[in-house]
Amino acid sequence: MTAPPVAPSTRAAREAERLAERRRRDAERPGGRRQNLTGWLFVGPVIAGALAFQLAPVAASLYVSVTDWSGLNLPQFVALDNYVELFTSDPKFYESLRNTVVFTVVTVAASIVGGMMLALLCNNSMRGIGVFRTLYFSPVVTNVIAIGFVWFWLYEPNNGLFNVVLGSVGLPTPTWLSDPMTALAAVIVVAVWQGVGYPMVILLAGLQSIDKSLLEAAVVDGCGPVRKFFRVTLPLLTPNIFFLTITQFISSFQVFGIIYVMTSGGPNNATSVFIYQIYETAFAHGRLGYAAAMGWVLFVIVGLVTAIQWVTEKRWVHYE
Repeated sequence: MTAPPVAPSTRAAREAERLAERRRRDAERPGGRRQNLTGWLFVGPVIAGALAFQLAPVAASLYVSVTDWSGLNLPQFVALDNYVELFTSDPKFYESLRNTVVFTVVTVAASIVGGMMLALLCNNSMRGIGVFRTLYFSPVVTNVIAIGFVWFWLYEPNNGLFNVVLGSVGLPTPTWLSDPMTALAAVIVVAVWQGVGYPMVILLAGLQSIDKSLLEAAVVDGCGPVRKFFRVTLPLLTPNIFFLTITQFISSFQVFGIIYVMTSGGPNNATSVFIYQIYETAFAHGRLGYAAAMGWVLFVIVGLVTAIQWVTEKRWVHYE
């Protein structure tokens, strides 16, 4: 009488048990222990560095956020007073948060749309296309201080290039960075110009990874260029777009350099974004505890929005 056949799941479980037992015996041998020690010697410095320079400062900032500390005196524990003040009696908090949200929404949308256009233009094999790709991407790796000074001169109200051109054709010449109505928009233009090359590279990689047979099948089915883009190309690029929405949101919500160089948060706090407000609170007003509380609020906001993006990912992101 033959034994009944072993179910595949049972056979796989037994194989996993045998493999685990073999690994345990190997680890108990002197040679296996040496291998484990060697592995820990390689990983140890990385873990120590993460503990010393990442986790420890994060834990310290959480403690500082519930204290009144100027950096020169001993921290005085104030419980949640910093957070209560932040949400109830600090108008600059909501003003900087509004500026940051406007900056982020416009910058992320414009960068992804602009990057898509540039990627479509660069997705061909014409002669010299590599030069154009390099030119479009070069602002991404250019020093933000240099970019800020150049654009500050371009926006200069009297002798700046933009107003010289507008004045030569009889159009109004705004005071771009000195007017609260135009300052944030002017900075957003600079941020989009500098950052559009990164989405271009990511989307260009996505375009070049699309199976050409899918595009050919769409043409055979009678799809024109526009319909083929929205029905075939764009859905296949949603993983790239999803990656960009997360990374661009996080980086835009933490913008600082271009604001610091071009406007210093002015005029009248029109461009004072959240990170710049934290910097000013900590180093101009000497309220490090209050600034740490602002930093933790920023962490929670970015974490919540990122979590929402991950939760809704399955509804619109399509994988091949």
